[in-house]
Amino acid sequence: MEVNWPERFYCRSFVRKIAQWREVAFFRASHPIPAGARVLEIGCGDGGGAGIFARVFRPGLYHGLDVDPAMIRVAARRPKKGPLAQSLFLLGDAERLPYADGAFDAVVNFGIVHHLPDWRRGVAELARVLRVGGAFYFEEIYPPLYANPLFRVMLAHPRKDRFHGPEFRAALAAAGLSLLPGFHESRLFILGVGIKTGRP
Repeated sequence: MEVNWPERFYCRSFVRKIAQWREVAFFRASHPIPAGARVLEIGCGDGGGAGIFARVFRPGLYHGLDVDPAMIRVAARRPKKGPLAQSLFLLGDAERLPYADGAFDAVVNFGIVHHLPDWRRGVAELARVLRVGGAFYFEEIYPPLYANPLFRVMLAHPRKDRFHGPEFRAALAAAGLSLLPGFHESRLFILGVGIKTGRP
């Protein structure tokens, strides 16, 4: 589902970009990918995370996908040069990815899975488009952060069938994604890397 204006404002803020730089540094330290890799970002927003990830990882191809037409218009205006020379930003649904099985070497998620009404289907879909041995780089937040009494009023999120740590980690395993050691988790969020084993 699309984010509402307070979350859209935050996603485009300098504060969010600082957080994404730290997250991408963690991703690289946890599991680098070869230069020239094929990368998909679900929920790419304005493309700010794409620019950060591409500068650090130097992919050969970067696709960013989002359900919000306004955000895709902003992302599509990013210059096609340097690390994003081979980039494409398009409208699409993370629960129904328009790609073949094993199309990507990496999938990136900066806190989007919790926005999906059928989040388990989203996890299964992103695992489907990863090649065996590919990496799922993710930051996700849990209901105590986004569904507390204040943010429940301010932010637009699905309310039914939400996940905490055990449910999210179980969905990764069910989709054939093995969580690498060293992930960070609290009652509010998880930051980690999962590798597709090919054994869902």
